[in-house]
Amino acid sequence: MSEHRLHRLRCPACAAETRAALPAEVPGGAFGPRLQATIATLAVRNRVSRRDTSELAGELFGADLSTGSVDAIVQRTGEALAGPQAGLLDHIHSASVVNIDETGWRLRGSKRTLWAALTPQAAVFRIAPDRHERQARALLGERFAGIASSDRWWAHDYLDPERRQLCWAHLARDFTAHSEGLAAQKAFGEAALAIAGGVFQAWDDYRHGGNRTRLREQISPLKRELRTLLERSARKSTKTKYHRLFANNLLKRWPALWTFTLVEGVEPTNNHAERGLRGAVIYRKLFLGSQSEQGERTIERLLSASVTCRLQRRSLLAYLTRCSPPEPEATRPPRSRDLAGNLNAYRKSPVFGAFQ
Repeated sequence: MSEHRLHRLRCPACAAETRAALPAEVPGGAFGPRLQATIATLAVRNRVSRRDTSELAGELFGADLSTGSVDAIVQRTGEALAGPQAGLLDHIHSASVVNIDETGWRLRGSKRTLWAALTPQAAVFRIAPDRHERQARALLGERFAGIASSDRWWAHDYLDPERRQLCWAHLARDFTAHSEGLAAQKAFGEAALAIAGGVFQAWDDYRHGGNRTRLREQISPLKRELRTLLERSARKSTKTKYHRLFANNLLKRWPALWTFTLVEGVEPTNNHAERGLRGAVIYRKLFLGSQSEQGERTIERLLSASVTCRLQRRSLLAYLTRCSPPEPEATRPPRSRDLAGNLNAYRKSPVFGAFQ
């Protein structure tokens, strides 16, 4: 066994410190790739605290890790995922259909926003200062030419309505809120809820062996009925005081209500993004967000890797093991060469590279 000690000197004039560097063939940590991948998996997928991870490492693997070592391993894993994260973002920019959503986040107690963009095979998470349009543009890319499925949040309004799909699950909740009002508002909400029920029934029929022509035939009368209802409710009147703004909002985005009937791969709800964010929301509630900007970069990369692996039905542990820095040639087990991998191999594919 070899021990490397790095000499450190401090300048007496400026107090700057300089430390020797490790030889190129020596890994930066004292732990193997599989243990490091296990620690990172416990942190992001299983949401285990640093202290509990330290105890588990001792009980399960006989590894004596401090909480600081656990955190350092998680940080290094995040750094190793910088390249694959960029590849995933390129994939989102060129995708034909993307589900996008956002939720709250915290940085040392201050408000932040966690954005998520998902396709059927990949997920990208990004922590940003706010929920404004510029953040949606940065995530989707300025040249995004696909279909974005989302809720009615105004940050997505820069997209042409014909390139959007509004979530009917969110609309159903809005219709329910109006149905709990009084008089004309109640009648509007109940009528709109009945139309939404017909939309979901038509989509369910399509998913169970229907064809797109039949779907459009079923949706066509519902479109006419909803259009008439919205136009009547959008008129300025004391009776429409509480729901005419909502009706006008839907009329302005009318094509975005029906994109799923025209474009293959588009669904009437944004449930794909909602499910992708669920684990991140639980993480935020357990750990109260992040404590540093570096921590934000780490967790968004780990979340992207975790959800992408799940979407592709790949093992997160195996992937992170291959992303970990390789052991020195002299100490590497003969059969670990195909697992250690070089991170450059993972940057070749637009979808994480390793997932092929």
